Amino acid sequence: MKLRIWLPRIIGILFGLSLGASGQVTSAPSSGCSASSNNNCEQCLRNVSCLWCNANHKCVDYPVRSILPPKKLCPLSDARWGVCWVNFEALIIAMSVVGGILILSLCICCYCCCRSRKSKQHNMIDQKMERENDQRRMRQEERKSEMKIRHDEIRKKYGLFKEPNSYSKFENN
Repeated sequence: MKLRIWLPRIIGILFGLSLGASGQVTSAPSSGCSASSNNNCEQCLRNVSCLWCNANHKCVDYPVRSILPPKKLCPLSDARWGVCWVNFEALIIAMSVVGGILILSLCICCYCCCRSRKSKQHNMIDQKMERENDQRRMRQEERKSEMKIRHDEIRKKYGLFKEPNSYSKFENN
Protein backbone atom coordinates (compact mmCIF):
# COMPACT_ATOMS: atom_id res chain seq x y z
CA MET A 1 0.00 0.00 0.00
CA LYS A 2 2.77 2.44 0.92
CA LEU A 3 4.66 1.48 -2.21
CA ARG A 4 1.72 2.62 -4.33
CA ILE A 5 1.87 6.05 -2.69
CA TRP A 6 5.64 6.55 -2.92
CA LEU A 7 6.31 4.97 -6.32
CA PRO A 8 4.79 7.81 -8.46
CA ARG A 9 6.60 10.41 -6.38
CA ILE A 10 9.95 8.65 -6.76
CA ILE A 11 9.43 8.25 -10.51
CA GLY A 12 8.49 11.94 -10.80
CA ILE A 13 11.58 13.04 -8.90
CA LEU A 14 13.86 10.82 -11.01
CA PHE A 15 12.23 12.09 -14.22
CA GLY A 16 12.66 15.70 -13.11
CA LEU A 17 16.30 15.11 -12.24
CA SER A 18 16.99 13.45 -15.59
CA LEU A 19 15.42 16.40 -17.45
CA GLY A 20 17.39 18.86 -15.34
CA ALA A 21 20.64 17.00 -15.96
CA SER A 22 20.14 16.98 -19.73
CA GLY A 23 19.39 20.71 -19.79
CA GLN A 24 15.86 20.51 -21.22
CA VAL A 25 14.25 22.34 -18.33
CA THR A 26 14.79 26.07 -18.27
CA SER A 27 16.04 27.41 -14.98
CA ALA A 28 14.51 30.27 -13.07
CA PRO A 29 16.02 33.71 -13.54
CA SER A 30 19.23 34.31 -11.63
CA SER A 31 18.90 35.14 -7.98
CA GLY A 32 20.58 38.50 -8.35
CA CYS A 33 24.24 37.51 -8.18
CA SER A 34 25.06 39.29 -11.43
CA ALA A 35 23.16 42.34 -10.17
CA SER A 36 25.66 42.55 -7.28
CA SER A 37 28.60 42.78 -9.69
CA ASN A 38 30.96 45.71 -9.41
CA ASN A 39 29.82 46.17 -5.81
CA ASN A 40 31.80 44.93 -2.86
CA CYS A 41 32.40 41.39 -1.61
CA GLU A 42 30.18 41.66 1.47
CA GLN A 43 27.09 42.57 -0.54
CA CYS A 44 27.74 39.72 -2.97
CA LEU A 45 28.24 37.07 -0.29
CA ARG A 46 25.05 37.92 1.54
CA ASN A 47 23.43 35.52 -0.91
CA VAL A 48 24.77 32.01 -0.23
CA SER A 49 24.47 30.98 -3.87
CA CYS A 50 26.89 33.71 -5.00
CA LEU A 51 30.64 33.60 -5.53
CA TRP A 52 32.86 36.70 -5.49
CA CYS A 53 35.83 36.80 -7.84
CA ASN A 54 38.56 39.14 -6.58
CA ALA A 55 40.45 39.11 -9.89
CA ASN A 56 37.75 40.90 -11.89
CA HIS A 57 35.56 42.12 -8.99
CA LYS A 58 32.46 40.30 -10.21
CA CYS A 59 29.72 38.48 -8.37
CA VAL A 60 28.70 35.27 -10.17
CA ASP A 61 26.37 32.39 -9.47
CA TYR A 62 28.15 29.53 -7.73
CA PRO A 63 28.44 26.58 -10.14
CA VAL A 64 26.48 23.99 -8.17
CA ARG A 65 27.03 21.21 -10.72
CA SER A 66 30.74 21.09 -9.96
CA ILE A 67 32.18 21.07 -6.47
CA LEU A 68 34.94 23.55 -7.25
CA PRO A 69 34.41 26.55 -9.47
CA PRO A 70 36.14 26.15 -12.84
CA LYS A 71 39.28 28.16 -13.51
CA LYS A 72 37.68 29.97 -16.47
CA LEU A 73 35.04 31.36 -14.10
CA CYS A 74 37.49 32.46 -11.40
CA PRO A 75 40.88 31.14 -10.19
CA LEU A 76 40.69 29.43 -6.78
CA SER A 77 43.14 31.87 -5.20
CA ASP A 78 40.82 34.78 -6.10
CA ALA A 79 37.48 33.08 -5.39
CA ARG A 80 35.62 34.02 -2.21
CA TRP A 81 32.63 32.16 -0.86
CA GLY A 82 31.02 32.47 2.54
CA VAL A 83 33.40 35.11 3.91
CA CYS A 84 35.48 37.69 2.11
CA TRP A 85 38.71 37.30 4.07
CA VAL A 86 39.31 33.60 3.16
CA ASN A 87 40.09 32.57 -0.39
CA PHE A 88 38.79 29.28 -1.74
CA GLU A 89 42.21 27.58 -1.72
CA ALA A 90 42.74 28.32 1.98
CA LEU A 91 39.19 27.19 2.70
CA ILE A 92 39.77 23.86 0.93
CA ILE A 93 43.11 23.32 2.68
CA ALA A 94 41.65 24.18 6.10
CA MET A 95 38.66 21.90 5.59
CA SER A 96 40.95 19.08 4.45
CA VAL A 97 43.15 19.46 7.52
CA VAL A 98 40.15 19.54 9.87
CA GLY A 99 38.62 16.52 8.12
CA GLY A 100 41.91 14.63 8.30
CA ILE A 101 42.25 15.38 12.01
CA LEU A 102 38.69 14.22 12.64
CA ILE A 103 39.24 10.98 10.72
CA LEU A 104 42.56 10.36 12.47
CA SER A 105 41.05 10.99 15.91
CA LEU A 106 38.15 8.67 15.08
CA CYS A 107 40.60 5.93 14.06
CA ILE A 108 42.62 6.43 17.25
CA CYS A 109 39.45 6.24 19.37
CA CYS A 110 38.37 3.04 17.62
CA TYR A 111 41.82 1.53 18.11
CA CYS A 112 41.86 2.43 21.82
CA CYS A 113 38.36 1.05 22.36
CA CYS A 114 39.18 -2.21 20.60
CA ARG A 115 42.45 -2.52 22.52
CA SER A 116 40.78 -1.97 25.89
CA ARG A 117 38.07 -4.45 24.97
CA LYS A 118 40.73 -7.03 24.07
CA SER A 119 42.61 -6.40 27.32
CA LYS A 120 39.37 -6.87 29.27
CA GLN A 121 38.80 -10.16 27.46
CA HIS A 122 42.38 -11.23 28.15
CA ASN A 123 41.98 -10.30 31.82
CA MET A 124 38.80 -12.35 32.02
CA ILE A 125 40.52 -15.30 30.32
CA ASP A 126 43.53 -14.97 32.62
CA GLN A 127 41.31 -14.87 35.70
CA LYS A 128 39.41 -17.93 34.49
CA MET A 129 42.65 -19.84 33.89
CA GLU A 130 43.95 -18.81 37.32
CA ARG A 131 40.74 -20.06 39.00
CA GLU A 132 40.99 -23.35 37.11
CA ASN A 133 44.65 -23.74 38.14
CA ASP A 134 43.75 -23.05 41.78
CA GLN A 135 40.96 -25.62 41.62
CA ARG A 136 43.34 -28.20 40.09
CA ARG A 137 45.96 -27.48 42.73
CA MET A 138 43.38 -27.90 45.53
CA ARG A 139 42.11 -31.19 44.04
CA GLN A 140 45.71 -32.41 43.69
CA GLU A 141 46.47 -31.54 47.32
CA GLU A 142 43.29 -33.33 48.43
CA ARG A 143 44.24 -36.43 46.45
CA LYS A 144 47.78 -36.25 47.79
CA SER A 145 46.57 -36.06 51.41
CA GLU A 146 44.10 -38.93 50.80
CA MET A 147 46.89 -41.06 49.31
CA LYS A 148 49.15 -40.25 52.28
CA ILE A 149 46.41 -41.27 54.74
CA ARG A 150 45.77 -44.48 52.81
CA HIS A 151 49.49 -45.33 52.64
CA ASP A 152 49.88 -44.62 56.35
CA GLU A 153 46.94 -46.98 57.10
CA ILE A 154 48.57 -49.71 54.99
CA ARG A 155 51.96 -49.20 56.73
CA LYS A 156 50.26 -49.33 60.12
CA LYS A 157 48.42 -52.51 59.17
CA TYR A 158 51.63 -54.31 58.20
CA GLY A 159 53.83 -52.74 60.86
CA LEU A 160 55.87 -50.67 58.48
CA PHE A 161 54.82 -47.42 60.04
CA LYS A 162 57.77 -45.12 60.53
CA GLU A 163 58.14 -43.26 63.76
CA PRO A 164 58.19 -39.51 63.48
CA ASN A 165 61.71 -39.26 64.95
CA SER A 166 63.73 -42.41 64.36
CA TYR A 167 66.86 -41.02 66.00
CA SER A 168 65.21 -40.66 69.39
CA LYS A 169 65.85 -44.41 70.10
CA PHE A 170 69.59 -43.89 69.99
CA GLU A 171 69.60 -40.80 72.17
CA ASN A 172 67.85 -42.56 75.07
CA ASN A 173 70.58 -45.27 75.44
